[in-house]
Amino acid sequence: MTTTGAVAVVLAAGMGTRVGADSNKAYLPVGGRPMVAWSLDTLTRVPAVDRIVLVYRAGEERLARDMVSAELPGVHVEFVAGGYSRHGSELNVLRHLAADIDSGSVDVVLIHDAARPVAGPAMFERALSVAREFGGAIPAVPLSGVLTTDLAAPTQRQLVRVQTPQAFRAAPLLQAYRRADADDFEGTDTSSCVETFTDVAVHTFPGELHNIKVTFARDIAIAEHLLMHGVSRDDSP
Repeated sequence: MTTTGAVAVVLAAGMGTRVGADSNKAYLPVGGRPMVAWSLDTLTRVPAVDRIVLVYRAGEERLARDMVSAELPGVHVEFVAGGYSRHGSELNVLRHLAADIDSGSVDVVLIHDAARPVAGPAMFERALSVAREFGGAIPAVPLSGVLTTDLAAPTQRQLVRVQTPQAFRAAPLLQAYRRADADDFEGTDTSSCVETFTDVAVHTFPGELHNIKVTFARDIAIAEHLLMHGVSRDDSP
């Protein structure tokens, strides 16, 4: 049986309270276009990605479809309604993909936050490559300048900040979310669910400092600067 490749999922079902928005921050203008459009556009330039899925917030399907039509005319994007949490949104998209995962026509699922618009094609390619080799892949950057109240001997493990895109072999990912659903388990992120319910080895790979998450209002200006001047949108693996 031959697999067709990877499915890339962009999560855009959240709110924007900390960024100062009273609506979904995924559609805030960043560099002249809705923030989520940057990630979708980048994925069209990742050859290993065969399908793109946009997870929209319930009640915003028309907004999502209109945005894709305006920003990415001619690009085929699938749409899935999000849940009440990140975990719920991921469960919904895995249910959407379940038949193709079970048949083996999808081998890897890549998950990315719409709030990280600066990630370039090379990061997505690296995540997919590591996931295919080891089973799971998450980008991480060293966390420096951290204070702790722990008076015990310092840990030998370096603290890191986890980013997206993250990627996982599709079959065990779906298995993990099916088991989590049966056990009423809700993970903090994708890897926590995978690590709880499977023996998949989730490997980290070097993240990028410029791959910022737009959380606060000031982050929009930083993201715009990086997109316009600081990071090439044509970076290749």
